[in-house]
Amino acid sequence: MDDLFLSEYGALHDGAAVQLRADAGVLAVTDADRVDFLQRMTTNHVLALRAGQSCVTVLTSPVAKIVQVFTVVARDADLLLLPARGGVHALARHLHGQIFFMDKVKVTDVSAQFVRLRIMGKQAQAVLAAAGCDLGTPAEGDWREQKGVLAVAQGAFDVPGCEVLVPVDQQAAFLRDLLAAGAVELTGDAAYTARRVELARPAPDAELVGEYSPLEAGLAWACAANKGCYTGQEIIARQVTYDKVTRTLVSLHSESLLPAGAVLTVDGREVGVVTSAAFSPAQARPLALAVVKRPHNEPGTVLAAGGQRVQVF
Repeated sequence: MDDLFLSEYGALHDGAAVQLRADAGVLAVTDADRVDFLQRMTTNHVLALRAGQSCVTVLTSPVAKIVQVFTVVARDADLLLLPARGGVHALARHLHGQIFFMDKVKVTDVSAQFVRLRIMGKQAQAVLAAAGCDLGTPAEGDWREQKGVLAVAQGAFDVPGCEVLVPVDQQAAFLRDLLAAGAVELTGDAAYTARRVELARPAPDAELVGEYSPLEAGLAWACAANKGCYTGQEIIARQVTYDKVTRTLVSLHSESLLPAGAVLTVDGREVGVVTSAAFSPAQARPLALAVVKRPHNEPGTVLAAGGQRVQVF
């Protein structure tokens, strides 16, 4: 581990780290039916949101597999959607394809207006406040907009911190203010991945993919039980009601770093697959995330991966 990695990891763990997400776009959903439109399509209770709040929600397929995961930010006149990096065009296409001729809904790509970044770590909100965006003591998902900068408090999703939308013409000045307040800018994904794996947080292109359902990928908390139908809802509800989730996201420790895609076995039988892996400075050992079948997903269970002994914890 080099000094740069340790500096960035330290900021993620104990301080404040900034990750620019230039390839993470923004959609605006407007018109009278915008809330009902997303309510009928996704897993979370969008209808319950009030201006100043947000939620993480999932588009699922008819067989309840993940299509997209994104944040919905409720404002007075619109909903802002924050998809995964690189996912804005696919999300826009999907939503446009679901608008019926009677729906009063418009979906507009407003990515050119904003730069997205994420500030993470124990000092994230303090650094944001020093840079002029004070969230106070927010509840999960609360957001505030100050001087054109919109920050969303997210402790349950991604590496804990705040997702921030900065007007393009303010990007350079706002980033300078964050760094002057003590934030460290991440130069790559290595330290971020290490912290994410330590915290067992699923990510797009790793766990949040079409092979898994939200229940399997660690997003059961983003599937509201107290709402009406959406695509895939009956399957998700049945799996929850009858305890039929047959595999779940788990954390592993291993002797050496496991590659993503490594097959996990018990007595020669495949029981799971590694989805992410990193060396943990905090635990001083390699860790991994994996989706593993029951009952082999219980803490303490010993599995094999390519001749190596791994253990669920």
